[in-house]
Amino acid sequence: MSFLGAASALPLSNPIERHMKILNLVFHPDLSQSRVNQRWKQQLEDSGKVALSRDMYAEYPDYQIDVEREQQLLAQYDRIVLQFPLYWYASPPLLKKWLDDVLTYQFAYGSQGDRLKGKDLQLIVSVGGRQKFYSGFDMFTTIPDLLRPFQLTANLTQMNYLIPVWMFRADAASPEEIEEYGSRWVEMIDDPRRSDPRAFLNESMASDADSYYDA
Repeated sequence: MSFLGAASALPLSNPIERHMKILNLVFHPDLSQSRVNQRWKQQLEDSGKVALSRDMYAEYPDYQIDVEREQQLLAQYDRIVLQFPLYWYASPPLLKKWLDDVLTYQFAYGSQGDRLKGKDLQLIVSVGGRQKFYSGFDMFTTIPDLLRPFQLTANLTQMNYLIPVWMFRADAASPEEIEEYGSRWVEMIDDPRRSDPRAFLNESMASDADSYYDA
């Protein structure tokens, strides 16, 4: 198993700062049969930190997306979470269609398209493959490279692209491992420091160095 980006060991300097409206959009073709994403969705809901959590395939089984409704919802939230499994090195097809349909000109980008400006985009991803197959060496790629289109989308729409988080070997994960990772997502999901990814990463690195040298 591997985990990147939550840095849950970092304490919040001021817990009162944790106030933001979070929207979790889960794109899994059959969430009722998912051990991983179904449980993570439930953990995030049970935490009380997510204002609204949605099973997008259940809402749009015919792929006919209500663009106006989706745009209205996006405008109401501070942090948008996209939770999904990685299939054949890509996101599920409904997520791609949702991006194509909803992030329209003059809503998400363009001279007047600033409705997403300043909002956070957080990715939570389950990966079936093992970590060694995503080393980036020779014939292999990396998870950040596969998720690059989301980063470019965030750049275009002026969103804050938060450090994505994922779990390898999702298909073989034990219930205890799934629960542990879900707990990490719950811990970090409303952390306001993540809204500045560069500063957050620097803080995480400094904390890791202190833990190593002070041990």
